[in-house]
Amino acid sequence: MTILIEQPADLVSQVEGEEILSDTNDLVLDGGFVMPKMESEFGFEAPEINSFGHSFRDYDAESERQKTVEEFYRLQHINQTYEYVKRMREEYGKLDKIEMSIWECCELLNNVVDDSDPDLDEPQIEHLLQTAEAIRKDYPNEDWLHLTGLIHDLGKVLLLPEFGELPQWAVVGDTFPLGCAFDESIIHHKYFNDNHDSKNPDYNTKNGIYQEGCGLENVVMSWGHDDYMYLVAKENGTTLPSSALFIIRYHSFYPLHKAGAYTHLMNEEDVENLKWLNIFNKYDLYSKSKVRVDVEEVKPYYISLIEKYFPAKLRW
Repeated sequence: MTILIEQPADLVSQVEGEEILSDTNDLVLDGGFVMPKMESEFGFEAPEINSFGHSFRDYDAESERQKTVEEFYRLQHINQTYEYVKRMREEYGKLDKIEMSIWECCELLNNVVDDSDPDLDEPQIEHLLQTAEAIRKDYPNEDWLHLTGLIHDLGKVLLLPEFGELPQWAVVGDTFPLGCAFDESIIHHKYFNDNHDSKNPDYNTKNGIYQEGCGLENVVMSWGHDDYMYLVAKENGTTLPSSALFIIRYHSFYPLHKAGAYTHLMNEEDVENLKWLNIFNKYDLYSKSKVRVDVEEVKPYYISLIEKYFPAKLRW
């Protein structure tokens, strides 16, 4: 079951031919989206550089991770096809791998490092708590958004043996639609030349196999942790609002929320939910740092949220 929440008046929407700004005291993110600037001196402040000393999402910077990241995207762009994704959704949609709680899954992520991320090489539990705590400071009354920050990357457990130990290209990285043309804004776009779908004329128009305004829920996205965690949350009966499920499913869809691509496939509900995703993106991207979070100190709060929005045990 999901519940709907009222959209705050000061959010921002940017879709094809439409831009709504709230006020002039705003922070402009690298995707061109405007975020409310917090007045409190204790609010989250976005840093200018990542933990490696480079700009965020700089895929050309000569860092120790740049070559690893580019090779990751080469493999991802070659192997993520429409048919592959359909097989993965069918297999993992059974949710027959393991039963465990949300917090137990958080602890599993201590064993995961994301090779696609140029901004972070810490275990994922650190990033989850950094994101959630940063949101909590600026939006203290939106507990559903705090929990979304904590759980948004839990699908990365697909990298672990218990879940089939999928290759990195099948779990992490920016996501994009299959069944229509690969937009030029997708990072390392050149590697799609070796993707089998690039040879299929049905998949190489702007709309491809879809209708304009069909809604993102009807669009097949590249397989990874986003779609998997969305399936886990939805099929286990979470009571998180629809905006939370949208964030979980599309937070890696940077061609949409960074470059404004594929907006022609969105419906009205997507437009509303994108406002919350743009807010979340600030914390997901810019909260990555070497600052440690005291897990035991914040654990009781997040356990209470898990109990509020999820059953004790989930099928994964």
